[in-house]
Amino acid sequence: MNGARPAYTPDVIFAFVVGLVFGAADQYLGSLRPMLVLGTWTIPVSQMSALWLIVPFLVGSRERSPRRAMVAGLVATAAGLVGYALMTASPVENVPMHRAPAAVGAWAAANLAVIVGGLVTGPLFGYLGHRWRVARSWAGVALLAGCLLFEPLARVFAGHLLAPTWIWVVESALGVALGVAFVASRRWPARTA
Repeated sequence: MNGARPAYTPDVIFAFVVGLVFGAADQYLGSLRPMLVLGTWTIPVSQMSALWLIVPFLVGSRERSPRRAMVAGLVATAAGLVGYALMTASPVENVPMHRAPAAVGAWAAANLAVIVGGLVTGPLFGYLGHRWRVARSWAGVALLAGCLLFEPLARVFAGHLLAPTWIWVVESALGVALGVAFVASRRWPARTA
């Protein structure tokens, strides 16, 4: 060993913690307790897929190399799914501890497409975040903004648009705002370090 610092350790830990907290918070937001206190808007917010793309994009945008960004994006997404699953199968959701392993297994089986999708979108959006950092590449930002903007429309076509519908208007508006903000910020210099 030459005494060099571990290549991924701090970045991976940061991505893991961010993903784990996001996933657990997302699951909890869609559960019964917050809904009873805050209203029914918590359920559609928890169901938004596009929010899950922001996390790997942001952790990837912190990285200096494409490979590190892809690893960070994958770790954040995987940790988010773990946080979501663990919260689903926890006493917070009235699942007894002795039934938690079976509940996590059932969740994983029911969400296999989401898990496989995360194996693709995590590294992809981590990479796109990195490209934004180093070259102010518009492609990743356009894709991210488009996901926010058009998710409500896709849900309408699929018959999965949950009430209240104003939540989906806000998501589309965030997509537009994100696009405008990133276009405006293209004037900022890209960071290489």
